[in-house]
Amino acid sequence: MLLRPRQKQFVERSLRALDEHTNTLGVAPTGAGKTIMLSAVVRDRIGGTGAKAAVLAHRDELTDQNRTKFHRVAPNIPTSVVDATEKSWAGQVTFAMVPTLTRAANLEAMPDLDLLVIDEAHHAAADSYRRIIDRALHRNPMCRIYGVTATPNRGDRRGLRDVFDNVADQIRIAELINSGHLVPPRTFVIDVGVQDELSRVGRVGNEYDMDEVGAIMNQAPVTEAVIEHWQDRAGDRQTVVFCSNVGHAEAVTDAFKAAGIRAALVTGEMPDYARRTVLAAYGRGRIQVVVNVAVLTEGWDHPPTSCVILLRPSSFKCTMIQMIGRGLRTVNAEEHPGIIKTDCIVLDFGTSSQQHGCLEQDVDLEGYLPDGEAPTRICTNCSSTVPLACTACPICGEAFPRELSGGSKSTNGDGTLSDFIMSEIDLLERSSFQWCDLFGDEAALMANGFNAWGGIFFLNGRWHAVGGRQHARPHLLAVGERAICLAAADDWLNTHETDEGAYKSNKWLRQPATQKQLNHLPASYRCDYSTTRYQASALLTFKFNRTAIQSLVEKAEGIPHAVAA
Repeated sequence: MLLRPRQKQFVERSLRALDEHTNTLGVAPTGAGKTIMLSAVVRDRIGGTGAKAAVLAHRDELTDQNRTKFHRVAPNIPTSVVDATEKSWAGQVTFAMVPTLTRAANLEAMPDLDLLVIDEAHHAAADSYRRIIDRALHRNPMCRIYGVTATPNRGDRRGLRDVFDNVADQIRIAELINSGHLVPPRTFVIDVGVQDELSRVGRVGNEYDMDEVGAIMNQAPVTEAVIEHWQDRAGDRQTVVFCSNVGHAEAVTDAFKAAGIRAALVTGEMPDYARRTVLAAYGRGRIQVVVNVAVLTEGWDHPPTSCVILLRPSSFKCTMIQMIGRGLRTVNAEEHPGIIKTDCIVLDFGTSSQQHGCLEQDVDLEGYLPDGEAPTRICTNCSSTVPLACTACPICGEAFPRELSGGSKSTNGDGTLSDFIMSEIDLLERSSFQWCDLFGDEAALMANGFNAWGGIFFLNGRWHAVGGRQHARPHLLAVGERAICLAAADDWLNTHETDEGAYKSNKWLRQPATQKQLNHLPASYRCDYSTTRYQASALLTFKFNRTAIQSLVEKAEGIPHAVAA
């Protein structure tokens, strides 16, 4: 498979930082392809050598996911697993569960490592992780330590400086929104008469006193107002709600149900099977609103979720971003037929957006250079080298003063926060593939590889992404905005092609179409001497797959294919 150009850059910067510093942290949010990039760093660092690596994760599903995706990126590198059921270091890369590996006997059996990778690296300061890191460095002082995380600033304010002294790169949320890999948030800050009280809430440790928050928010008039605003702005959307404590969450769930809304509650106190049952029902669309306290902030995603309700303040911006991130994933049209998602509505009834700045404020591209070395700054608090675009130090959490280039924060007439207009990244230029405008009207674009093809097609005011492979039926990948569909089609090609298949810069692409190609094209193209071999190839791919493409697009639009034909 291929990496996106931005993913390649992330990998290259990570490898350079490992060479220079012996350790580094990479920051990449949901949707960036964190596991794919992590795998590419391991492959490029130890591939073709006798070096050994271990990849740490704190949950079984992450260990399995990391190993599966690693095999896609590096199919020829053998792997093994250390977890509750298996304890093997036979592979060149071992995927290890932290709770298992940290036990004395298992840690003693760990061989000398040349590379230790920490997924969800914001956990790296915990004692269990430190025992593993310290053991690896004791066995081999030259062992490289590489961490990747979406939210580096820990809630307990415990910095990562003892493990990492630099940040190799940071992929910002705006890059993923502008490239079509996440949907944009529309943030509404709503005062239902309690914001003054919330602003005076005390703290327990580093976090707000959630029992005190619950006493303010868990009142019938407040909850009724929340539901009214939700019905007005997002009543047709699948929604995740974040509450202050269990009592508050129970009351909110009951209020949604009393309003005739299919709602359910998940808490950390529920048995695993009960929680899985509720989330499975939500995943099948049988539940519209799922309410929780802090269960769904990390490690859970249901892409059709397109509304997030915040009924609690957040002491830490990383927590706010985690909660809002549950609604930013794009939707695979084949996995979720009939669901079209172009944005995520965020209803903030607390004070998080006012305290931390709305998510849009944190996703500008200020300081970001698309090519070459990442511009950096030195954190004045911990002296770590970090990307210039960081608004806070990923190592210690120190906030950096900055000026927004797009103007000051303002509130639109509809209540949404708006800070600036993000410029769209030119996806066609950054793609590894050459995209062909089939008919000169920019309503149908296609790209070909050796094994696969992708296309986006405009109909009834919406774009439709379709991907196909040789000797297989095409797939509907996405429906909605142009950027989202182009990203889905480009990722389809990246998944099914290699560097050899992405022949964007090859000279033969611009050579005239062959006579054999022209014989299969309509007569109008036979006299058009400007038609290139690649354009002809794209046109022929469309010709041979036109019926299947038309069927998928029309079905997505609810058009009976036989009638339209």
